[in-house]
Amino acid sequence: MNKTSAYDFTIIVPVYNEEDNMSRVEQELKTFLPTARYKTCVLLVNDGSKDRSLEMIQDICRRNDHFFYISSSENHGLSTAMKAGIDTAESRFIGYIDSDLQTTPEDFNLLLEHAEEYQLVAGIRANRKDTWFKRLQSKIANGFRRSMTGDTATDTGCPLKVMQTSVARRLPFFNGMHRFLAALMLLENGRYKEIPVRHFPRVGGVSKYNLWNRLIGPLGDCFAYRWMKQRYIRYQIDQQSL
Repeated sequence: MNKTSAYDFTIIVPVYNEEDNMSRVEQELKTFLPTARYKTCVLLVNDGSKDRSLEMIQDICRRNDHFFYISSSENHGLSTAMKAGIDTAESRFIGYIDSDLQTTPEDFNLLLEHAEEYQLVAGIRANRKDTWFKRLQSKIANGFRRSMTGDTATDTGCPLKVMQTSVARRLPFFNGMHRFLAALMLLENGRYKEIPVRHFPRVGGVSKYNLWNRLIGPLGDCFAYRWMKQRYIRYQIDQQSL
């Protein structure tokens, strides 16, 4: 039996070369679990790390009852790691947080308050602690994305989200899709809500983002989304004899 089925909420944590952050990940999530609004577990997703991240993940899961992991020997990127976590988790709700912990697990409770009503509840980074150049890149990318997709999400890059698992599994995934969750929810006639959450500077490890994957790449993804939206398949079964 998949152990996550015993929980109501699974926090998915993609990990790629984050050995400097794993101790903080363990401590902050371990502290949060007893305070969570729902019975909660943690699913660490090793995305082909080349440092000691996998070894540290295994040690964390051995000494903590509510921590589990899956691992890939190859690095596939954030969207694929999220997809692997979503496909693995069998709880009613799933959450997502980055292993750099620039957001805090404590704020999951702010999102979970609305999880029954909305298929996606996403954080908005209040008082962002990123450089002005990163904020400028995000502002440009978000504005272009909104014009292309028709969603009204204001901070799709915020690494703190909660989704209803049954709906998340129906979403069409592609590289870069983590920036399009609100737009993809609309394709499934889902509802989303944004909630302000705290944001912190990175204190360990190295950012995996640069000008290409933060700005230029996502602009191209917008055209892929428009193409998919025009061809998206929806149907409803009204009668059956099975």
